[in-house]
Amino acid sequence: MHNIRPRAHATARVTTTRNSLSMWGGLGLFGLLLTLLATTVVRADEHEPITTTHGYSFYGDLTYDEDFTHFDYVNPDAPKGGEISLGTVGTFDSMHPYTRKGRAAALSSSIYESLLGEGVNGTSAPADVYGEYYGLLAERIEYDDGKNWVIFHMRPEARFSDGTPVTAHDIAFSHNLLLDEGLKSYADAVRQRIPKVEVLDDHTIKFYFTEGISRRSLIDQVGFVPAWSKKWYEETGAGLDESRLEISPGSGPYVVDSVDVNRRVVYKRNPDYWGNDLPFNVGRNNFDSIRIEYFGDAEAAFQAFLAGEFTFRTENDSKKWATGYDNPKVRSGAIVKADLPDGSPPVPTGIVFNLMRPQLQDRRVREAIALAYNFEWTNASLQYGLFKQRSSFTQDTPLMATGLPEGDELAFLQSLGDLVPEDMLTQAARMPHTSDEARLFDRRNARKAMALLDDAGWLVGDDGIRRNANGEVLSLNYLFNSSSPDTLSGAMENFVSNVRKLGIEIEFEKVDSSQYTSRERDRDYDLVYDAYAAFLGTGTGLMQRFGSEAAEFSLFNPAGLASPLVDAIIEASLSAETRAEEEASLMALDRALRHEFIMIPVWYNPSHWVAYYDMFEHPETIPPYALGQLDFWWYNEEKAAALKASGALR
Repeated sequence: MHNIRPRAHATARVTTTRNSLSMWGGLGLFGLLLTLLATTVVRADEHEPITTTHGYSFYGDLTYDEDFTHFDYVNPDAPKGGEISLGTVGTFDSMHPYTRKGRAAALSSSIYESLLGEGVNGTSAPADVYGEYYGLLAERIEYDDGKNWVIFHMRPEARFSDGTPVTAHDIAFSHNLLLDEGLKSYADAVRQRIPKVEVLDDHTIKFYFTEGISRRSLIDQVGFVPAWSKKWYEETGAGLDESRLEISPGSGPYVVDSVDVNRRVVYKRNPDYWGNDLPFNVGRNNFDSIRIEYFGDAEAAFQAFLAGEFTFRTENDSKKWATGYDNPKVRSGAIVKADLPDGSPPVPTGIVFNLMRPQLQDRRVREAIALAYNFEWTNASLQYGLFKQRSSFTQDTPLMATGLPEGDELAFLQSLGDLVPEDMLTQAARMPHTSDEARLFDRRNARKAMALLDDAGWLVGDDGIRRNANGEVLSLNYLFNSSSPDTLSGAMENFVSNVRKLGIEIEFEKVDSSQYTSRERDRDYDLVYDAYAAFLGTGTGLMQRFGSEAAEFSLFNPAGLASPLVDAIIEASLSAETRAEEEASLMALDRALRHEFIMIPVWYNPSHWVAYYDMFEHPETIPPYALGQLDFWWYNEEKAAALKASGALR
């Protein structure tokens, strides 16, 4: 999502599903008719039109009308039952996902719901459209023409898992708790944009928005505040920013069933879930239980999957994908190995520069370090040629900047005046360098890198180490999570080896997951293997990720990027009044972020690689923006019985 979101901190990842994003293009006549059906406009007086609707999009277009019975991609007759189990690597010491202390268990944020609905673990729902949000705890949304305020009319039948009602008082409490005890970057941004919340009655809440700012991401921002029980927090005296295993009840379809710290977490479907029959939920939430198994390293997790200790795996290791599944269970069909389509842009992953470090503020130094990375050799020698090289923050989408700016994008950049460097207008969008596939250490690139370092004043001494005029050594620390797959670790070790050959002192510091999380929060690194969020729409969250506003401390901005050019592009994009203007500004943003050069882009996989025991089924067509294995897949009891009878599963 592109709005500012309260981050569920340090939750272990159990999938490699990419960000939920969207389709493009106009809706045409049919879409217009749906929109007219979906939205009622009531004129309070001749000056203030009021929109009342069952969902929200910034431009007012909704694919699903008010009487929709289920999302198009789900199987409305999917059976309920069975268990899906996943493996993850690392540790956890908390079931509370919104604290900055400790490391929360996987999926611990998924038991909570919000006024607007989403998929499991923050994925898109619906997963076949972009920028459209539909009521979950809220049955009706009301806002004025200028989007100066929004009123959510909540479903009176909504209940927490302890049976208490979910009320507007709980929403207001949650909103304020996030401001008082949540992430500073989140709280600062929200306070500037949302000055007031008002509970109108037990099931009606109104949010007011600051005058004179963009209306982007305001309604969806407040619509995605997680609903926490005010009663539970007041009775327990618990704070938001503390690590704990006891957590407040959620209102979602699953509840925590059992917790074995650092070994296992089980979530079970709540038989009394209040929202079972909502059209939003038809064909979804199909498993009776979701089990997460924890392992000390990636190889142990892989072997446990083959042994049947868990039943669904998303693969991100190319070596394993290419060679590791030559296994009797795969050959017999007991395990399905599938390459499924993924319509969302890849997560912009790479080696991120900490721009707060003095030695990395010189672009020539960053350029030289980047030239030590050899994608072609890495892909051919370590990754079986299975990956593509990423260049863009909106890779393979209509928003990807290519060649010279032209048309609407060029006009947009020219409107920003002197903020735009001349070379952004006269040179093609930045692309990654090419390297010799046959040699890890590309001598041509090495010569370029050494010339750049010399030019930047970092000269090689008699000992082969680079120092500046003050005698300071060019030294770097590269923070890396030791639980990462072996193939990734090997690729990064080769990169580090090449960096050293340039005369740079670099420490490749592998630390466990908990240390990595703590060090990342404190931005205690020069380089880090991390990611930004891809984007296909304008939202205030862009400022939190790429803007100067919170550059010094935002967890969403690991480079600490603070660029007046990027700020100006985002501000202008937030003021876009048409999709065409929005798209032009976001293409310019992609071009500018690549020009700023905040990370060394690595590789990406345009598909979902999954392996699972042949007892799970999914709709014939996977929607573009979510794999949905925990959302709209289902369990086949007969197939599961056959696997157990054959000995393939315990």
